[in-house]
Amino acid sequence: MRPVDADSVRMSSDGTTARIAVYDTLAAAPRVEDLSADTLADAIEQLASRTYNIARERGGSIPYTIIREVSENLIHAGFCEVVVTILDGGATVRFADQGPGIPDKEKVFQPGFSTATANMKQIIRGVGSGLPIVRETLTFAGGTIEIEDNLGCGTVVTLRAAPTETPGSDTRMPESRIPRLSDRQKQALSIILELGSVGPSALSRELDIGVATAYRDLAFLEEAGLISADETGKRTLTTYGVTCLERVFG
Repeated sequence: MRPVDADSVRMSSDGTTARIAVYDTLAAAPRVEDLSADTLADAIEQLASRTYNIARERGGSIPYTIIREVSENLIHAGFCEVVVTILDGGATVRFADQGPGIPDKEKVFQPGFSTATANMKQIIRGVGSGLPIVRETLTFAGGTIEIEDNLGCGTVVTLRAAPTETPGSDTRMPESRIPRLSDRQKQALSIILELGSVGPSALSRELDIGVATAYRDLAFLEEAGLISADETGKRTLTTYGVTCLERVFG
């Protein structure tokens, strides 16, 4: 295995980047899957994608964007010897590590707060906004996020989806609450999610459309409450926008 990049996730003693344990019941031994990666970007992608897919296969409903944000934020915080536990039929996803820990657990939910290095900021999108979005989105959907100290050292982050409703009920966002979006506007939302924030010029380049068209699409999305503009004129996803995006592509 090649050495990992600077500021990358630290490997465990056996070269494993992360370990995912799936519990069918707490009384039974878990099924374990090991992940390994050469670079930080690959580590984040593998951890987020595989965790999401396994949880989804078990019947879980925690959105990929939530799992991805937690993976990014904790890895850049020095995540070491990562163990992800999937419980309750995928409804509970618990990240645990043996890293330096998070002393001020409430501060990490404040917008703009970040411990990411300059190198990390080149890889991780939306630095300083991830965990606030995670908590707001989960709370909006009836779920929770908890951050605790691990035994000895490190951090435990637990994501829980909303409690399961009675059989036959649909807890997803109703179709009537989702604005009617064109394919290009859906692409625009995806690009804003990927880049963290964009202006008309950046969106014009990404979609290969005119600046005026990009501006109109952004104005429509802003009026619908899916995005909001900061003092520089760049647009970011609102909590409602994240939830709608998950519903559209879920």
